[in-house]
Amino acid sequence: MNMLGLQSYGSSSEGESDHEQGKDAAQELPAHLQPVDKTHSLSTALAVCAAPEVVPMGAAAVARTLDPTLKEVTYNPRYDEMYAPVQGPEHPDLTMQQRAPRNTLAGYVEKAHINAFEFENQRRTFHTYGYALDPTVDEAADGQSYVGDLQSAYDDNGKTVFEAPKPKKMRKQEKNDNPEDVEGFLGPWGKFENEVSVAKPNEQERAELDELLSKRHKRGRIPEDKPLEEKSTLHIKDAYDYQGRSYLHAPHDLGVNLRSNAPPPKCFLPKAHIHTWTGHNKGISSIRWFPKTAHLLLSGSMDCRVKLWEVYGDRRCVRTFSGHRQAIKDIAWNNKGSHFLSASYDRYIKLWDAETGDVVSRFTTRKMPFCVKFHPDNSKQHLFVAGTSDKKIICWDTRSGDIVQEYDRHLGSVSTITFVDDNRRFVTTSDDKSMRIWEWDIPVDMKYIADPTMHSMPAVTLAPNGKWMACQSLDNKIVIFSALNRFKMNRKKTFTGHMVSGYACQLDFSPDMSYLVSGDGDGKCYIWDWKTTKMYKKWQAHDGVCISALWHPHEASKLVTAGWDGQLKYWD
Repeated sequence: MNMLGLQSYGSSSEGESDHEQGKDAAQELPAHLQPVDKTHSLSTALAVCAAPEVVPMGAAAVARTLDPTLKEVTYNPRYDEMYAPVQGPEHPDLTMQQRAPRNTLAGYVEKAHINAFEFENQRRTFHTYGYALDPTVDEAADGQSYVGDLQSAYDDNGKTVFEAPKPKKMRKQEKNDNPEDVEGFLGPWGKFENEVSVAKPNEQERAELDELLSKRHKRGRIPEDKPLEEKSTLHIKDAYDYQGRSYLHAPHDLGVNLRSNAPPPKCFLPKAHIHTWTGHNKGISSIRWFPKTAHLLLSGSMDCRVKLWEVYGDRRCVRTFSGHRQAIKDIAWNNKGSHFLSASYDRYIKLWDAETGDVVSRFTTRKMPFCVKFHPDNSKQHLFVAGTSDKKIICWDTRSGDIVQEYDRHLGSVSTITFVDDNRRFVTTSDDKSMRIWEWDIPVDMKYIADPTMHSMPAVTLAPNGKWMACQSLDNKIVIFSALNRFKMNRKKTFTGHMVSGYACQLDFSPDMSYLVSGDGDGKCYIWDWKTTKMYKKWQAHDGVCISALWHPHEASKLVTAGWDGQLKYWD
């Protein structure tokens, strides 16, 4: 209406004065409120429609879509709406099976109702009488389809346990429920007809039973074999020098003071392979320097033999000790170097005379010894301890051959024994992933260290200054523990880079404590800096596992490695 009023504005034949006044007033208005000039042809047909645009009824069908995940529809959809393809992007490479709708990992499962009573009824009937209605048959069937014992089902007309079919024939049982008859009272324990009280096996069954029992007895009993011939073979002719001293006596003319207690002033990294000792048929498990002087090297091998080698001179094999039936696990010298112990998987620990090659004593608890060590004090050289597979540390007296103490607190086989604190205490590690500290001769551990992050530590070495213990951890790390009062792990010193998981690779310090050396499962030898834990050097030392690496206590840059290839290699 406003637009129509604007259209007819000024069309009346009133006085010119009013028209002029209105024209002046219109010019003062804003542009969008000024009257429309009727000289324009569009102004006569100008109109505004405020109604929205609406699709006429029946002019076009509104497309409806169904969500495939709907469980209930509030209207009656058409056939083409229900079976229309799912809208949206689709993977082009899907198979028909992958395109099919699914509500489980295996496919589409429809809900089904099962009567709980009927299910339990058929289950009990099947377990009691051996038959039940066939669940695959539709309800519309006659109900005469069964599974299981069909003959019993037809004989009983398919009766269930709740319909009480005919009772089964049971054997007759003797009865005497008279409580006055004290001796003849049977109660529910009466015998059945034709029941045999004593079942005696016939001759064939008796023979089979005896054979079975003999096998079981033989399997559980450790066979007592015939005594093994214990012998040693001397491989050199000059076993004694012109003064009557044996090869155990350290030479003086080497340019190195082997009797010095002071380490070399500074150690250096080895650069070259200078010698290889060969003679073992199988892998080497343990090596030990001769005490203090280190002019001889002792090696125990999986070929059941122990060999003694020269470190200086011609570097010959001096003597071979044979006396075990199975592989050697560990060896240990006494302080003088006159005797050594060998622990084997044949469950025996033997004490050998290093000069004559004779076996002095034999020790066994019928359990495998995994580590042996003499007490380091000179006044207690007749005592040694051994960690065994039955979770014990056992102390023997070599003079009497008796067990004088047992330390039984570990939960797994004992792997290592290390004396600390001026030999007043010793530290043990075990397959139970723990470390225990013991006072000597007190069978209760004074400290127990077990962290959830700890792994088994099958090799432990004490530092030359006696303040630290380097432990080979089976998570491919070398962890450091304090060897003094608190026995706390040094979190700042962890040596990594090698692979020792599953192997008890023996590690060692350089004499001046500037380096740490270890082998690994790939046959490599690694050297780290002690202060910075930085790896300085690694090289391929052996074809198999490099099971041990020892730094010479009097040489600045010489070390020996042993591997499962049966070789000992000397590096400088």
